[in-house]
Amino acid sequence: MNYKKKKKATQHALNSVTSRLALTAPCEVSLWDSDEPVPKAELLKSVQGAHGLLCLLTDKIDAEVLDAAGPNLKVISTLSVGFDHLALDEIKKRGIRLGYTPDVLTDATAELTVALLLATARRLPEGVEEVKNGGWSAWKPLWLCGYGLSGSTVGVIGLGRIGMAIAQRLMPFGVKRLLYSGRTAKPHAAEVNGEFVPIDTLVSESDFIVVSCSLTPETQGLCNKAMFSKMKNTAVFINSSRGAVVNQEDLYEALSSGQIAAAGLDVTTPEPLPTNHPLLKLKNCVVLPHIGSATYSTRGVMSVLAAQNLLGGLQGTDMPSELSL
Repeated sequence: MNYKKKKKATQHALNSVTSRLALTAPCEVSLWDSDEPVPKAELLKSVQGAHGLLCLLTDKIDAEVLDAAGPNLKVISTLSVGFDHLALDEIKKRGIRLGYTPDVLTDATAELTVALLLATARRLPEGVEEVKNGGWSAWKPLWLCGYGLSGSTVGVIGLGRIGMAIAQRLMPFGVKRLLYSGRTAKPHAAEVNGEFVPIDTLVSESDFIVVSCSLTPETQGLCNKAMFSKMKNTAVFINSSRGAVVNQEDLYEALSSGQIAAAGLDVTTPEPLPTNHPLLKLKNCVVLPHIGSATYSTRGVMSVLAAQNLLGGLQGTDMPSELSL
């Protein structure tokens, strides 16, 4: 199937979501028909009196939006696995049910994370640029040398669904040790011979550090100057979780000073990252535009699940993926 056909198939899935909602009587659907985020003023106006709300990561659902919606609002469904854009305390206080889309994007995000790790470690963007700008000349022994996974130690911060899927995909590359940290040891870590260690041990002994934890008050700014200072100067740092887990000023300092070797980011703060941001001037930093779940099939499945969650909340029945508040 070519890209145009795949795109049409995915658009059909998205259209079926709207149709599914519209055909559920009595269900009147108001749709923001643009790929760009809905302006706050428009959201506040459109949400008035709504019984259900289907939102994206780019929609900040705070107390102001909930107040504008009023007492009719009984369910919110977000087209995402993350929910840091939602005022959870306010949602819980008002008795609003909340649906999200975990699991269905695990494989896509894990694949992207591995691709980002390899691209960063083996300096692929630099290589592409050298081919384009004429920098590729005679063979040189150390030109564009990077770091390989074979015989390495990989540390995963947060061995949940996505962290585990990343680890499973990395092991066939010949990884020698898999370290992980988090709140508790995970029984499923045995599948990848994972060693549960304190985070200081993980960052000091790992050749590759992959951040795959949720954004919480405890993890916000977790990856900071103190952490980077404990890493090997050959370490490659990868973040595909949430941008706010990383102190980007400290990361820039670690990369520009040679404290660590390289970094690959699929998430940043803010998003999109301004084109004049210092990180974008570094050759040893690869930044992607938050495309972890960006496969045609994954986005289609996410859309259908989000619609099913919304319908369950509207009808007072089970929601396929309801977040317990």
